[in-house]
Amino acid sequence: MSTPRELLAAAKSQITEVSPSEAASEPSASFLDVREGEEHVQGAIPGAVHIPRGQLEFSVEGRIRDRHARVVVYCAGGTRSAFAARTLADLGYTDVVSMAGGFNRWKDEGLPVEVPTALDPEQRERYHRHLLLPEVGELGQLRLLDAKVLLLGAGGLGSPAAMYLAAAGVGTIGIIDMDVVDASNLQRQLLHNTDRIGERKVDSAKKTLTAMNPDVRVATFDARLAADNVLQIIEGYDLIVDGTDNFPTRYLVNDASVITGIPVVHGSIFRFEGQATVFDATRGPCYRCLLPEPPPAELAPSCAEAGVLGVLPGIIGSIQALEAIKLLLDLGDPLIGRLLTYDALEESFRTFTVRKDPACPACGEGAGELVLADYDELCMPHPRS
Repeated sequence: MSTPRELLAAAKSQITEVSPSEAASEPSASFLDVREGEEHVQGAIPGAVHIPRGQLEFSVEGRIRDRHARVVVYCAGGTRSAFAARTLADLGYTDVVSMAGGFNRWKDEGLPVEVPTALDPEQRERYHRHLLLPEVGELGQLRLLDAKVLLLGAGGLGSPAAMYLAAAGVGTIGIIDMDVVDASNLQRQLLHNTDRIGERKVDSAKKTLTAMNPDVRVATFDARLAADNVLQIIEGYDLIVDGTDNFPTRYLVNDASVITGIPVVHGSIFRFEGQATVFDATRGPCYRCLLPEPPPAELAPSCAEAGVLGVLPGIIGSIQALEAIKLLLDLGDPLIGRLLTYDALEESFRTFTVRKDPACPACGEGAGELVLADYDELCMPHPRS
Protein backbone atom coordinates (compact mmCIF):
# COMPACT_ATOMS: atom_id res chain seq x y z
CA MET A 1 0.00 0.00 0.00
CA SER A 2 1.38 3.41 -1.01
CA THR A 3 1.74 6.34 1.38
CA PRO A 4 0.47 9.83 0.48
CA ARG A 5 4.07 10.95 -0.08
CA GLU A 6 4.65 8.06 -2.45
CA LEU A 7 1.45 8.86 -4.36
CA LEU A 8 2.54 12.49 -4.68
CA ALA A 9 5.99 11.47 -5.85
CA ALA A 10 4.45 9.16 -8.43
CA ALA A 11 2.17 11.90 -9.68
CA LYS A 12 5.01 14.40 -9.98
CA SER A 13 7.09 11.88 -11.88
CA GLN A 14 4.40 11.78 -14.56
CA ILE A 15 3.86 15.52 -15.00
CA THR A 16 5.82 18.69 -15.71
CA GLU A 17 6.20 21.44 -13.13
CA VAL A 18 6.92 25.11 -13.82
CA SER A 19 7.71 27.98 -11.49
CA PRO A 20 5.28 30.87 -11.07
CA SER A 21 7.57 33.20 -13.02
CA GLU A 22 7.74 30.69 -15.88
CA ALA A 23 3.95 30.35 -15.86
CA ALA A 24 3.51 34.13 -15.86
CA SER A 25 5.76 34.43 -18.92
CA GLU A 26 3.33 32.38 -21.06
CA PRO A 27 0.62 34.84 -22.17
CA SER A 28 -1.31 32.21 -24.13
CA ALA A 29 -1.58 29.75 -21.22
CA SER A 30 -4.86 29.12 -19.42
CA PHE A 31 -4.68 28.99 -15.63
CA LEU A 32 -6.78 26.44 -13.76
CA ASP A 33 -7.36 26.99 -10.04
CA VAL A 34 -8.22 23.71 -8.28
CA ARG A 35 -8.49 25.15 -4.75
CA GLU A 36 -11.72 25.16 -2.77
CA GLY A 37 -14.18 28.01 -3.07
CA GLU A 38 -13.26 29.67 0.22
CA GLU A 39 -9.61 29.78 -0.90
CA HIS A 40 -10.43 31.14 -4.33
CA VAL A 41 -12.51 34.10 -3.10
CA GLN A 42 -9.58 35.30 -0.98
CA GLY A 43 -7.46 35.84 -4.08
CA ALA A 44 -6.68 34.26 -7.44
CA ILE A 45 -4.60 34.62 -10.58
CA PRO A 46 -6.41 37.05 -12.91
CA GLY A 47 -8.50 35.23 -15.51
CA ALA A 48 -8.04 31.79 -13.98
CA VAL A 49 -10.75 29.15 -14.42
CA HIS A 50 -11.84 27.90 -11.01
CA ILE A 51 -12.83 24.24 -10.59
CA PRO A 52 -12.38 22.70 -7.12
CA ARG A 53 -10.28 19.53 -7.26
CA GLY A 54 -13.19 17.32 -6.21
CA GLN A 55 -15.25 18.49 -9.20
CA LEU A 56 -12.51 18.44 -11.81
CA GLU A 57 -13.28 15.23 -13.70
CA PHE A 58 -16.94 16.09 -14.30
CA SER A 59 -16.54 19.82 -14.98
CA VAL A 60 -13.35 20.53 -16.87
CA GLU A 61 -14.58 19.46 -20.31
CA GLY A 62 -17.27 22.14 -20.24
CA ARG A 63 -14.89 24.85 -19.02
CA ILE A 64 -11.67 24.12 -20.94
CA ARG A 65 -12.67 22.70 -24.30
CA ASP A 66 -9.38 22.82 -26.18
CA ARG A 67 -7.54 19.66 -25.10
CA HIS A 68 -4.35 20.83 -26.79
CA ALA A 69 -4.16 24.26 -25.16
CA ARG A 70 -1.45 25.05 -22.60
CA VAL A 71 -3.00 24.67 -19.13
CA VAL A 72 -1.21 25.73 -15.94
CA VAL A 73 -2.83 24.08 -12.92
CA TYR A 74 -2.33 25.54 -9.47
CA CYS A 75 -3.50 25.05 -5.89
CA ALA A 76 -2.26 26.60 -2.66
CA GLY A 77 1.12 24.85 -2.45
CA GLY A 78 1.52 22.55 -5.45
CA THR A 79 0.20 19.23 -4.15
CA ARG A 80 -3.41 19.13 -5.39
CA SER A 81 -2.31 20.65 -8.68
CA ALA A 82 0.08 17.76 -9.28
CA PHE A 83 -2.71 15.22 -8.93
CA ALA A 84 -5.00 17.42 -11.02
CA ALA A 85 -2.42 17.72 -13.81
CA ARG A 86 -2.12 13.94 -13.98
CA THR A 87 -5.92 13.64 -14.09
CA LEU A 88 -6.11 16.09 -16.98
CA ALA A 89 -3.55 14.04 -18.87
CA ASP A 90 -5.70 10.95 -18.30
CA LEU A 91 -8.67 12.91 -19.71
CA GLY A 92 -6.77 13.63 -22.92
CA TYR A 93 -5.32 17.10 -22.29
CA THR A 94 -1.93 17.14 -23.96
CA ASP A 95 -0.15 20.26 -22.67
CA VAL A 96 -0.72 20.48 -18.91
CA VAL A 97 1.76 21.61 -16.25
CA SER A 98 1.54 22.06 -12.50
CA MET A 99 2.73 25.29 -10.89
CA ALA A 100 5.35 24.49 -8.21
CA GLY A 101 4.72 26.22 -4.91
CA GLY A 102 1.16 27.06 -5.95
CA PHE A 103 -0.65 30.32 -5.34
CA ASN A 104 1.31 31.00 -2.15
CA ARG A 105 4.58 31.17 -4.06
CA TRP A 106 2.92 33.19 -6.83
CA LYS A 107 1.95 35.85 -4.25
CA ASP A 108 5.38 35.75 -2.58
CA GLU A 109 6.98 36.57 -5.93
CA GLY A 110 4.78 39.66 -6.26
CA LEU A 111 2.90 38.44 -9.32
CA PRO A 112 -0.59 39.84 -10.16
CA VAL A 113 -3.47 38.81 -7.91
CA GLU A 114 -7.15 39.69 -8.03
CA VAL A 115 -9.81 39.25 -5.37
CA PRO A 116 -12.91 37.84 -7.07
CA THR A 117 -16.28 39.37 -6.34
CA ALA A 118 -18.25 37.14 -4.00
CA LEU A 119 -21.96 36.52 -3.53
CA ASP A 120 -23.52 37.91 -0.38
CA PRO A 121 -25.41 35.55 1.98
CA GLU A 122 -28.81 36.42 0.50
CA GLN A 123 -27.56 35.68 -3.01
CA ARG A 124 -26.05 32.39 -1.90
CA GLU A 125 -29.46 31.38 -0.60
CA ARG A 126 -31.33 32.57 -3.70
CA TYR A 127 -29.01 30.89 -6.20
CA HIS A 128 -28.13 27.85 -4.09
CA ARG A 129 -29.32 25.35 -6.72
CA HIS A 130 -27.08 27.01 -9.30
CA LEU A 131 -24.13 26.88 -6.92
CA LEU A 132 -24.58 23.13 -6.58
CA LEU A 133 -23.92 22.73 -10.30
CA PRO A 134 -20.17 22.50 -10.93
CA GLU A 135 -20.73 23.88 -14.43
CA VAL A 136 -22.19 27.07 -12.92
CA GLY A 137 -20.93 27.50 -9.37
CA GLU A 138 -20.23 30.87 -7.79
CA LEU A 139 -18.16 32.19 -10.68
CA GLY A 140 -20.88 31.28 -13.16
CA GLN A 141 -23.50 32.98 -11.04
CA LEU A 142 -21.34 36.08 -10.83
CA ARG A 143 -21.08 36.04 -14.63
CA LEU A 144 -24.86 35.95 -14.86
CA LEU A 145 -25.19 38.85 -12.44
CA ASP A 146 -22.75 40.82 -14.60
CA ALA A 147 -24.50 39.90 -17.87
CA LYS A 148 -26.73 42.12 -20.00
CA VAL A 149 -29.50 40.67 -22.16
CA LEU A 150 -31.86 42.63 -24.41
CA LEU A 151 -35.34 41.21 -25.05
CA LEU A 152 -37.21 42.27 -28.15
CA GLY A 153 -40.82 42.21 -27.04
CA ALA A 154 -42.62 41.72 -23.74
CA GLY A 155 -45.20 39.38 -25.23
CA GLY A 156 -45.72 35.64 -25.49
CA LEU A 157 -42.07 34.72 -26.06
CA GLY A 158 -40.59 37.60 -24.11
CA SER A 159 -42.61 36.80 -20.99
CA PRO A 160 -41.19 33.35 -20.13
CA ALA A 161 -37.74 34.31 -21.41
CA ALA A 162 -37.63 37.43 -19.24
CA MET A 163 -38.97 35.67 -16.16
CA TYR A 164 -36.50 32.79 -16.31
CA LEU A 165 -33.58 35.12 -17.03
CA ALA A 166 -34.57 37.30 -14.09
CA ALA A 167 -34.99 34.29 -11.83
CA ALA A 168 -31.57 33.03 -12.91
CA GLY A 169 -30.01 36.31 -11.83
CA VAL A 170 -29.12 37.94 -15.15
CA GLY A 171 -28.09 41.32 -13.82
CA THR A 172 -29.38 43.64 -16.56
CA ILE A 173 -32.42 42.90 -18.69
CA GLY A 174 -33.40 45.37 -21.36
CA ILE A 175 -36.90 45.23 -22.83
CA ILE A 176 -38.10 47.04 -25.94
CA ASP A 177 -41.83 47.12 -26.69
CA MET A 178 -44.17 49.95 -27.67
CA ASP A 179 -47.49 48.17 -27.03
CA VAL A 180 -49.93 48.34 -24.14
CA VAL A 181 -51.38 45.43 -22.20
CA ASP A 182 -54.61 44.15 -23.73
CA ALA A 183 -57.01 41.57 -22.31
CA SER A 184 -56.27 39.29 -25.28
CA ASN A 185 -52.61 39.15 -24.22
CA LEU A 186 -53.29 37.50 -20.88
CA GLN A 187 -53.88 34.04 -22.34
CA ARG A 188 -50.11 33.68 -22.85
CA GLN A 189 -48.17 36.80 -21.79
CA LEU A 190 -47.35 35.96 -18.19
CA LEU A 191 -45.54 39.19 -17.43
CA HIS A 192 -48.89 40.99 -17.26
CA ASN A 193 -52.17 40.69 -15.40
CA THR A 194 -55.72 41.99 -15.41
CA ASP A 195 -54.92 44.99 -13.22
CA ARG A 196 -52.44 46.25 -15.81
CA ILE A 197 -54.72 46.30 -18.86
CA GLY A 198 -54.02 49.56 -20.66
CA GLU A 199 -50.58 49.95 -19.07
CA ARG A 200 -47.41 50.16 -21.16
CA LYS A 201 -46.01 46.65 -21.53
CA VAL A 202 -42.47 47.70 -20.63
CA ASP A 203 -43.71 49.22 -17.37
CA SER A 204 -45.75 46.13 -16.52
CA ALA A 205 -42.79 43.88 -17.33
CA LYS A 206 -40.46 45.91 -15.12
CA LYS A 207 -42.84 45.62 -12.15
CA THR A 208 -43.01 41.84 -12.53
CA LEU A 209 -39.28 41.27 -12.93
CA THR A 210 -38.08 43.58 -10.16
CA ALA A 211 -40.62 42.05 -7.78
CA MET A 212 -39.31 38.61 -8.74
CA ASN A 213 -35.62 39.39 -8.18
CA PRO A 214 -34.26 42.64 -6.67
CA ASP A 215 -30.79 41.79 -8.06
CA VAL A 216 -32.04 42.52 -11.58
CA ARG A 217 -31.89 45.93 -13.19
CA VAL A 218 -34.56 46.37 -15.88
CA ALA A 219 -33.97 48.92 -18.64
CA THR A 220 -37.07 49.78 -20.68
CA PHE A 221 -37.41 51.12 -24.21
CA ASP A 222 -40.95 52.21 -25.05
CA ALA A 223 -40.08 52.67 -28.69
CA ARG A 224 -40.19 51.14 -32.13
CA LEU A 225 -36.97 49.47 -33.17
CA ALA A 226 -35.75 51.12 -36.36
CA ALA A 227 -32.64 51.59 -38.46
CA ASP A 228 -31.89 54.93 -36.82
CA ASN A 229 -31.92 53.62 -33.23
CA VAL A 230 -31.14 49.90 -33.30
CA LEU A 231 -27.37 50.21 -32.84
CA GLN A 232 -27.78 52.63 -29.94
CA ILE A 233 -30.31 50.39 -28.20
CA ILE A 234 -28.37 47.12 -28.52
CA GLU A 235 -25.00 48.67 -27.63
CA GLY A 236 -23.45 47.15 -24.54
CA TYR A 237 -25.65 44.04 -24.42
CA ASP A 238 -24.10 40.58 -24.45
CA LEU A 239 -26.88 39.04 -26.51
CA ILE A 240 -30.36 39.63 -27.89
CA VAL A 241 -33.43 37.45 -27.30
CA ASP A 242 -35.75 37.98 -30.26
CA GLY A 243 -39.43 37.55 -29.46
CA THR A 244 -40.76 39.65 -32.32
CA ASP A 245 -43.51 38.57 -34.67
CA ASN A 246 -42.65 40.41 -37.86
CA PHE A 247 -40.11 40.00 -40.62
CA PRO A 248 -39.01 43.66 -40.97
CA THR A 249 -37.70 43.67 -37.40
CA ARG A 250 -36.04 40.26 -37.76
CA TYR A 251 -34.06 41.39 -40.80
CA LEU A 252 -33.13 44.68 -39.16
CA VAL A 253 -31.97 42.94 -35.97
CA ASN A 254 -30.05 40.35 -37.99
CA ASP A 255 -28.11 43.01 -39.87
CA ALA A 256 -27.36 44.88 -36.64
CA SER A 257 -26.19 41.58 -35.11
CA VAL A 258 -23.83 40.93 -38.02
CA ILE A 259 -22.39 44.45 -37.71
CA THR A 260 -21.90 44.33 -33.93
CA GLY A 261 -21.20 40.62 -33.39
CA ILE A 262 -23.94 40.39 -30.75
CA PRO A 263 -25.63 36.94 -30.97
CA VAL A 264 -29.39 36.66 -31.41
CA VAL A 265 -31.44 33.93 -29.72
CA HIS A 266 -34.34 33.56 -32.13
CA GLY A 267 -37.77 32.15 -31.42
CA SER A 268 -41.04 32.08 -33.33
CA ILE A 269 -44.47 30.49 -32.96
CA PHE A 270 -47.47 29.74 -35.15
CA ARG A 271 -50.68 28.04 -34.01
CA PHE A 272 -49.36 24.76 -32.52
CA GLU A 273 -45.78 24.96 -33.78
CA GLY A 274 -42.65 26.76 -32.67
CA GLN A 275 -38.98 26.98 -33.46
CA ALA A 276 -35.78 28.29 -31.90
CA THR A 277 -32.17 28.79 -32.95
CA VAL A 278 -29.16 31.00 -32.30
CA PHE A 279 -27.79 33.33 -34.96
CA ASP A 280 -24.15 34.28 -34.47
CA ALA A 281 -22.43 35.22 -37.71
CA THR A 282 -19.02 34.95 -36.02
CA ARG A 283 -19.56 31.22 -35.45
CA GLY A 284 -22.34 30.14 -37.81
CA PRO A 285 -25.16 31.27 -40.07
CA CYS A 286 -27.22 34.42 -39.72
CA TYR A 287 -30.96 34.86 -40.25
CA ARG A 288 -30.47 35.70 -43.93
CA CYS A 289 -28.66 32.37 -44.43
CA LEU A 290 -31.84 30.63 -43.28
CA LEU A 291 -34.33 32.93 -45.01
CA PRO A 292 -32.71 35.17 -47.66
CA GLU A 293 -36.00 36.93 -48.42
CA PRO A 294 -39.21 37.31 -46.42
CA PRO A 295 -42.31 35.50 -47.65
CA PRO A 296 -45.30 37.51 -48.88
CA ALA A 297 -47.43 38.88 -46.04
CA GLU A 298 -50.39 36.69 -46.98
CA LEU A 299 -48.25 33.58 -46.44
CA ALA A 300 -47.05 34.66 -43.01
CA PRO A 301 -50.06 35.55 -40.87
CA SER A 302 -49.47 36.80 -37.34
CA CYS A 303 -50.70 35.15 -34.16
CA ALA A 304 -53.44 37.75 -34.06
CA GLU A 305 -54.66 36.43 -37.41
CA ALA A 306 -53.96 32.70 -37.10
CA GLY A 307 -54.16 32.13 -33.34
CA VAL A 308 -51.74 30.41 -31.00
CA LEU A 309 -52.06 27.86 -28.21
CA GLY A 310 -51.31 29.82 -25.04
CA VAL A 311 -48.77 27.41 -23.57
CA LEU A 312 -46.71 27.19 -26.80
CA PRO A 313 -44.81 30.48 -26.36
CA GLY A 314 -44.06 29.39 -22.80
CA ILE A 315 -42.19 26.38 -24.16
CA ILE A 316 -40.30 28.23 -26.90
CA GLY A 317 -39.58 31.26 -24.72
CA SER A 318 -38.16 28.99 -22.03
CA ILE A 319 -35.89 27.38 -24.61
CA GLN A 320 -34.72 30.85 -25.61
CA ALA A 321 -33.91 31.64 -21.97
CA LEU A 322 -31.98 28.37 -21.70
CA GLU A 323 -29.98 29.11 -24.85
CA ALA A 324 -29.22 32.61 -23.54
CA ILE A 325 -27.87 31.21 -20.27
CA LYS A 326 -25.78 28.62 -22.13
CA LEU A 327 -24.24 31.38 -24.23
CA LEU A 328 -23.56 33.58 -21.21
CA LEU A 329 -21.87 30.74 -19.33
CA ASP A 330 -20.31 29.03 -22.36
CA LEU A 331 -22.14 25.81 -21.48
CA GLY A 332 -22.95 22.84 -23.66
CA ASP A 333 -23.77 23.07 -27.34
CA PRO A 334 -25.89 26.11 -28.24
CA LEU A 335 -28.28 26.06 -31.19
CA ILE A 336 -25.79 27.72 -33.53
CA GLY A 337 -26.28 26.21 -36.97
CA ARG A 338 -29.23 24.14 -35.76
CA LEU A 339 -32.94 24.93 -35.99
CA LEU A 340 -35.02 23.27 -33.27
CA THR A 341 -38.68 22.84 -34.18
CA TYR A 342 -41.53 21.81 -31.90
CA ASP A 343 -44.95 20.39 -32.76
CA ALA A 344 -47.30 20.68 -29.79
CA LEU A 345 -49.93 18.35 -31.24
CA GLU A 346 -47.41 15.57 -31.83
CA GLU A 347 -45.39 16.57 -28.74
CA SER A 348 -42.26 16.17 -30.86
CA PHE A 349 -38.99 18.02 -31.37
CA ARG A 350 -36.89 17.92 -34.52
CA THR A 351 -33.52 19.48 -35.26
CA PHE A 352 -32.42 20.69 -38.69
CA THR A 353 -28.95 21.79 -39.75
CA VAL A 354 -28.65 25.38 -40.94
CA ARG A 355 -25.46 26.08 -42.85
CA LYS A 356 -23.70 29.37 -43.39
CA ASP A 357 -24.44 30.57 -46.93
CA PRO A 358 -21.23 31.68 -48.71
CA ALA A 359 -23.40 33.91 -50.91
CA CYS A 360 -25.31 35.47 -47.99
CA PRO A 361 -25.58 39.23 -48.60
CA ALA A 362 -25.12 39.90 -44.88
CA CYS A 363 -22.40 37.50 -43.68
CA GLY A 364 -21.22 35.69 -46.81
CA GLU A 365 -17.66 35.67 -48.11
CA GLY A 366 -18.33 38.39 -50.65
CA ALA A 367 -20.77 40.44 -48.60
CA GLY A 368 -20.23 44.17 -48.84
CA GLU A 369 -20.67 46.73 -46.12
CA LEU A 370 -24.05 46.36 -44.46
CA VAL A 371 -26.29 49.41 -44.46
CA LEU A 372 -29.10 49.28 -41.93
CA ALA A 373 -32.53 49.97 -43.36
CA ASP A 374 -36.17 49.60 -42.37
CA TYR A 375 -37.89 46.83 -44.29
CA ASP A 376 -41.54 47.65 -43.68
CA GLU A 377 -42.25 47.61 -47.40
CA LEU A 378 -41.28 43.94 -47.66
CA CYS A 379 -44.20 42.62 -45.62
CA MET A 380 -46.84 43.94 -43.32
CA PRO A 381 -45.70 44.24 -39.71
CA HIS A 382 -47.62 42.16 -37.17
CA PRO A 383 -48.28 42.67 -33.49
CA ARG A 384 -45.83 40.88 -31.21
CA SER A 385 -46.69 37.41 -29.97
